[in-house]
Amino acid sequence: MRKATLVVVTAGLSEPSSTALLGERIADSVLARLRSEAHEVEVETVSLRSLAHGIADYMTMGFPSGEVGRALDTVRSADALIAVTPTFKAGYTGLFKSFWDLTDDDDLVGVPTIVAATGGTARHSLVIESSLRPLFAYLHADVVPTGVFAATDDFGADDSLQHRIDRAGAELADRIAWKLGGEHPGESDPVTAEPEPASPSLAGGNGLPPLKVTPFEDLLNG
Repeated sequence: MRKATLVVVTAGLSEPSSTALLGERIADSVLARLRSEAHEVEVETVSLRSLAHGIADYMTMGFPSGEVGRALDTVRSADALIAVTPTFKAGYTGLFKSFWDLTDDDDLVGVPTIVAATGGTARHSLVIESSLRPLFAYLHADVVPTGVFAATDDFGADDSLQHRIDRAGAELADRIAWKLGGEHPGESDPVTAEPEPASPSLAGGNGLPPLKVTPFEDLLNG
């Protein structure tokens, strides 16, 4: 059985970093789920903190340093991703965004991905939906439904953070298992699944006539 590669990209700026810690905890949850199903997975971590100068040089000079080039190659070869950023000014950091700006638009197509973020308070939690999910949707990554936000108070508090981590981890693990040729519980093949039939009220099924839709221009004209 082929071994899958799970890549954690973390933009934590301090050492130690709560952002890096969150990435590690999510990766551990994914690994536990996959190994319980006898799947082999290795984890590689890309720490953007150590690549900051190289990323800036690439953006201004137009070519990557060795370390940045290797980091981009690691991301391109990943079977799945965990992308984690601190939250500054209600959004992801410039370092985090700059790294993804260096990727090609087709590098992440269909790659199962968890988006996650840390912040000082829960007020920043909307960064998942307002910033991270649109970014990775643009890159055509297969972003799992559950994003993980962790405020400072979430670490070491109750089990709610771990529950979110485990839910997202299970969603990513299921996608990795499916890519490896195993079971993909609870979900259909996202590429080949048959489309759901149209609603009877719209399609005229079950003996009902098709629903007549009034054009918007007619509604404006009264």
